[in-house]
Amino acid sequence: MTSASIPERSSVLKEHTWDLSALYANDEAWNEGLAEYEKLAGKIPDFQGTLGRSADHLADYLDFISSFGILEERLAYYADLRQTEDEGDNTARTMYGRFMMAAAKANAAGAWALPEIQTIPSESMEAFLKSPRMEQYRVYLKKILRYKPHILTDKEERILAIHAEGEDIANETFSVLTNVDLNFGTVETPDGKRPLSQSTWSVFMESPDRNLRKQAYDQFYDQFAAHTTTLASLYGGSVKKDVIKARIRNFPSARAAALFPDDVPEVVYDNLVDTINKNLEPLHRYYALRKKALKVDELRHYDVYVPIVPKAIKTTTWEEAVDLLSNALAPLGGEYVDTLRGGLLDERWADRYENQGKRSGAFSAGSYTGNPYILMNYKDDSIRDVFTMAHEGGHSMHSYYSAKANPFMHYGYTIFEAEVASTFNEELLFHYLEKNAGSRELKAYLVNKRADDLLATLYRQTMFAEFEKRTHELEESGTPLTADVLRGEYRNLLQRYFGPEMIFEKNSDLEGLRIPHFYRAFYVYKYATGVSAALALSSRVLQGGTQERDDYFAFLKSGGSRFPIESLKIAGVDMSSPAPVEEACKTFAKLVDELESLL
Repeated sequence: MTSASIPERSSVLKEHTWDLSALYANDEAWNEGLAEYEKLAGKIPDFQGTLGRSADHLADYLDFISSFGILEERLAYYADLRQTEDEGDNTARTMYGRFMMAAAKANAAGAWALPEIQTIPSESMEAFLKSPRMEQYRVYLKKILRYKPHILTDKEERILAIHAEGEDIANETFSVLTNVDLNFGTVETPDGKRPLSQSTWSVFMESPDRNLRKQAYDQFYDQFAAHTTTLASLYGGSVKKDVIKARIRNFPSARAAALFPDDVPEVVYDNLVDTINKNLEPLHRYYALRKKALKVDELRHYDVYVPIVPKAIKTTTWEEAVDLLSNALAPLGGEYVDTLRGGLLDERWADRYENQGKRSGAFSAGSYTGNPYILMNYKDDSIRDVFTMAHEGGHSMHSYYSAKANPFMHYGYTIFEAEVASTFNEELLFHYLEKNAGSRELKAYLVNKRADDLLATLYRQTMFAEFEKRTHELEESGTPLTADVLRGEYRNLLQRYFGPEMIFEKNSDLEGLRIPHFYRAFYVYKYATGVSAALALSSRVLQGGTQERDDYFAFLKSGGSRFPIESLKIAGVDMSSPAPVEEACKTFAKLVDELESLL
């Protein structure tokens, strides 16, 4: 889409939008589902006091809660996806709000369940787990029992469940403020005025016109500067919520609480930050190369996204991007390729293009009963969006295989694993495009693109992870997270990671207050660990044979049946060691060498 104006949702072609009928045929059907959900929620207390009587009693409850959970997931996904189509749509926002209220009541009604399961004597639980009726619940129960030190009393759990309805207010407010209320205006270009938004901003940052980049950069951050105190308050409130929840649950820190569900040792996080900080030299060398290639006296923050090799691919339609991706993913076999291709084209898994009020960025939303949906704001004139398609397609196919291979109660894989499947696809796409480059110029462009992407995923996400670690430590030590504190911490990281070649603007540190992922604390480090694992696994599959591919599919089908460190070991990589991150840094250093040679 290259239109100078962003269309209303009602003007978008139907075939360019996702088909949510795999969840619900329409809003009316969703309303009927919500009524059924509220009715079933009233039956949850009937099970209280019965779970420890026998394996059958416990299985009866788990059968009920599994069906209830499938219904809950369908309702949640439909309402949330409808809301992302246009965040200014009051009908969709009302639906999501109604669901959240109903879910909070249901969670409160079932708050007794986890404590009751935890009080079942170990000998009895061991006997229960041997029952054939427990086959699809054994993994689920074993994961629950890990939480025993962090489960509270019935009354305390009920209070927390009721309070959960308001926990996402900071994130919701941030999303509405930045996606709906902030007006970034238009930017004057040689082709006339073009709208500036969170989606189009990335296109402006890739423009070869430096004055245009500066204009868009300043105009964009001026809007955030005008709301600095509000943004700092929202983020500070989100951090405070994380810390309070961790203390209530008897975790030593918010980070420990966040890593506990995946059974990821904190040393994995520390290894990542430490290893990257020991390997900043290639990053600094890259920025020096960028300054030289752009022929600028000073490298500025608005100079870091523009390709330093002229664009070799000017436009790529959605259909052309699907063709490229299909060819690139051929090493994974026909079933994988045909399924994803059908989803991206005929089956309408994807909501393709930007419209007014639509959530910015991209994501995959895979559920047990619906299609693994993909939200994008695809632009024909940005090759980066072809890689985004590969990335989100990796998530969706991971969801597809996990749902097919596992029962509902443990089909859900962790985000730690998710970023492996997504960046794995990006790696295969790069290798395919590079192999078929056909010219030195195109190869240089692709190497530049890959270096930029690896920089963004490996180095930048680790910088974000370090910021999250620092802000939560400050809150836990009693230091108020004011706007000045947050900006100061972020500016220090910018200067350390970008190195001596970079000159920052006065508002550059506001970047730390516009990252949506920060409202899901300790999430971003998984991008960096994910790309490290993906580099290792893609190399293993491309250089290997049937066994290596089968190992990778075993990982995709693992779902939530194993903890992530274990499932990745099955695929062929050990993330408990710093070695994969060190190898990823070496890969980046080689790309810098190759790019310098090509230039």
